[in-house]
Amino acid sequence: MSPNLALNQQVAERRAAGEDIVHLGFGESRLPAFEPLVAALVAGARRNAYGPVQGDAGVRAAVAGYFSRRRLPTDPGQVVVAPGSKPLLMALNLVLPGDVLIPRPAWNTYAPQAALAGRRAVAVAIPAEAGGVPDPAELCRTVAAERRAGRDPRTVILTLPDNPTGTLAPPALIREICAVAEREDLTVVSDEIYRDVVHDPAVPFLSPCEVVPHRTVVTSGLSKSLALGGWRIGVARFPADGPGRMLRDQVLSVASEVWSTLAAPMQEVAAYAFAEPPELRAHLAAGARLHGAVARAVHAVFTGAGAVCRPPAGGFYVYPDFEPLRPVLAAKGVVDSPSLARCLLDRGGLAVLAGHLLGDDVGALRFKAATSMLYGDTPALQWQALRSDTPLTLPHVAAGLRRIEDGVRRLVS
Repeated sequence: MSPNLALNQQVAERRAAGEDIVHLGFGESRLPAFEPLVAALVAGARRNAYGPVQGDAGVRAAVAGYFSRRRLPTDPGQVVVAPGSKPLLMALNLVLPGDVLIPRPAWNTYAPQAALAGRRAVAVAIPAEAGGVPDPAELCRTVAAERRAGRDPRTVILTLPDNPTGTLAPPALIREICAVAEREDLTVVSDEIYRDVVHDPAVPFLSPCEVVPHRTVVTSGLSKSLALGGWRIGVARFPADGPGRMLRDQVLSVASEVWSTLAAPMQEVAAYAFAEPPELRAHLAAGARLHGAVARAVHAVFTGAGAVCRPPAGGFYVYPDFEPLRPVLAAKGVVDSPSLARCLLDRGGLAVLAGHLLGDDVGALRFKAATSMLYGDTPALQWQALRSDTPLTLPHVAAGLRRIEDGVRRLVS
């Protein structure tokens, strides 16, 4: 089972047994369903016929507009919609040739999908600036070493903003990665499902598709920005040239045998969401503000305890490194990633996703914490957090932050 889903199940079982656990190990947006999205779903509920594999013309036009407003001019024919971005990423693994280069650490699905498709996933360390991308120099060295060994790296996956580090690679770094991709003839798969969860709208976002559009496939969806993980709505944008059309057609061949089409009621939702009417844009902006405020607060708790951590810029994650506290932790039997996560859970009541489960060095003292789990366990509390100008002062959010502080103090004191 995927490690984050396994952890989610473990936490549910321990809570059912009466344990008080703060769950920071599951990447769910934890926002309430926006009412116009619910209305769109209800409006589409009677649509029970199969539709085109690539999606209806209307929803693909809406997605094309979404990308075009983000400096990626797109024709509806370049768009494919699917039940989540995960199936699209899997389909790409099945049809793209060669092995896959991924950042280290990375979202825990990239490597298993490559393996399921019969590919090798080759992890490349992230740079100091941000996660979600391989270090450009290390990427060059890795490609050369792989090819000398007779292997065939052909695709590089980027995550912008990143899961698990919660950071956003700056434009200069993206240009460096794209230069390597061009020189080494690598296809770029840019996972931009967190693009609309950048905390500060003034922070520049550069998609590799703006730099090397002929070799970049962009994937996205509504699971994170609009908290629709359970509704399963994903999209992909393919290059407009001949090879891009061929790649799209190959993905559609997989889709026709695996998921057939995105459920028609969900296409109604997607058409509304990707058209981005003013009320939806306001809702997205409120969500990004909340994600940023809480992520920064959790970041401050970990750094205040002595960990080092890149400041979060997007999504709802932080990725602290407790290496400065290694001597203190070693005295308690914490010597690596698994024992750190285990001790946090058993001693501190904090469930986190250990770094080695994300491809990181097993000996490192790092983990992912999903900060969005602090918004509240009910829609009423979540709406309260979303609408508040000062969400950190809300009793339930403040209580969650205090629990994290207490759990970390039990770990390091």
